[in-house]
Amino acid sequence: MANLNIKLIKSLNGRLEKQILTANSLGLRKIGDITVQPDNDQTRGKIAKIGYLLQVTEVK
Repeated sequence: MANLNIKLIKSLNGRLEKQILTANSLGLRKIGDITVQPDNDQTRGKIAKIGYLLQVTEVK
């Protein structure tokens, strides 16, 4: 199963509380944080909500 490498590239300052909580649930707290998450429906849904703040690459 593939994984996703997710990096926070834009600030969470001034964002809606739901967006901040979504980023925190992915393990992203400040700009430059990187996390590896499984490629599943839950992770894809979170990325869809805050995708404009993230850089996502697939890891095999």
